[in-house]
Amino acid sequence: MSYLIDVYYEKVRPQKNLVSLGLYISMFPQLIAGPIVRYIDVEKQIRKKRKFNFEQFSEGIKRFIVGLFKKVVIANQMGFVADFVFDGTGYAGAPSYWLGIVCYAFQIYFDFSGYSDMAIGLGKMFGFDFLENFNLPYISRSIKEFWRRWHISLSSWFRDYLYIPLGGNRKGLARTYINLLIVFFITGLWHGASWSFIVWGLYHGFFLILERLGLEKLLTKTPRLFRHAYTMLVVLFGWVFFRAETLSSGLSYIGSMFSLNNNYNEVFQYMNPYFMFVLFLAILLSTNVKTYLLRKIGHEKTTTILSYIKHPFYILLFVFSLFELATNSYNPFIYFRF
Repeated sequence: MSYLIDVYYEKVRPQKNLVSLGLYISMFPQLIAGPIVRYIDVEKQIRKKRKFNFEQFSEGIKRFIVGLFKKVVIANQMGFVADFVFDGTGYAGAPSYWLGIVCYAFQIYFDFSGYSDMAIGLGKMFGFDFLENFNLPYISRSIKEFWRRWHISLSSWFRDYLYIPLGGNRKGLARTYINLLIVFFITGLWHGASWSFIVWGLYHGFFLILERLGLEKLLTKTPRLFRHAYTMLVVLFGWVFFRAETLSSGLSYIGSMFSLNNNYNEVFQYMNPYFMFVLFLAILLSTNVKTYLLRKIGHEKTTTILSYIKHPFYILLFVFSLFELATNSYNPFIYFRF
């Protein structure tokens, strides 16, 4: 669609080489799970000879390994606990429901960002440079910022091909809010023909409108920690509807999060050392730890340390990921259906 629309508006020249057009349409690194690659972003790389060298191939391998680790180690471990809680296997108290949605938030982030990393890495191995798809969305301090960092290729696609053609914010406040609701209604529907997905989309659209109405200005006057907590709570409740099989089960799940049943026995059974280690990694890798190290240790020292450990580090990640694949039969492909 983006190719046809861009050709119609003469943003790109029509691709008359059937092989080159087929290459774009069937580009296997990103075909199944994203990121969404527009023709306009890879036109020059397809039309002209791509730069292909050992350094780029090496970067692609490292990026692929990082994505593989995110998927099979972090996302799978988080998903196992999330599925147990959401499927209602056993007697769970409110703490378990909170743990379940936190684990699902990490699962869907590391699952999809892991696939995006693998796609970007594979692209580099073949000489393509795909745009980034995630930028640490869980450090956001508003829903507006969250959507600038989450699934960037999707949000930018809807902005350019739906929101702006509808009029964007150029036709008054009322039309702007209607356009936002339309975009997020379609965003929810894009993920699946289910009321739970539609509610998830409209839910995010509602908070974006609230922030435009003045909530964002109020938030800027509050501490950063409060803004971050507000954003994460909104996102977590939204993920409940996204994960729930039906709208009623999603509402029931949220109700259980605030039940008076504070049974911690279910929570403690997950608290084995390995789960705690992976949970720590999930929290750590959701933050901008690299920038923190550069600021605290210094750019030169950090670069020197990383240059010594990076190759053994990537080998270790790859071996550990292979070990997980070989020993663990739980390996869901959750974003394939979206």
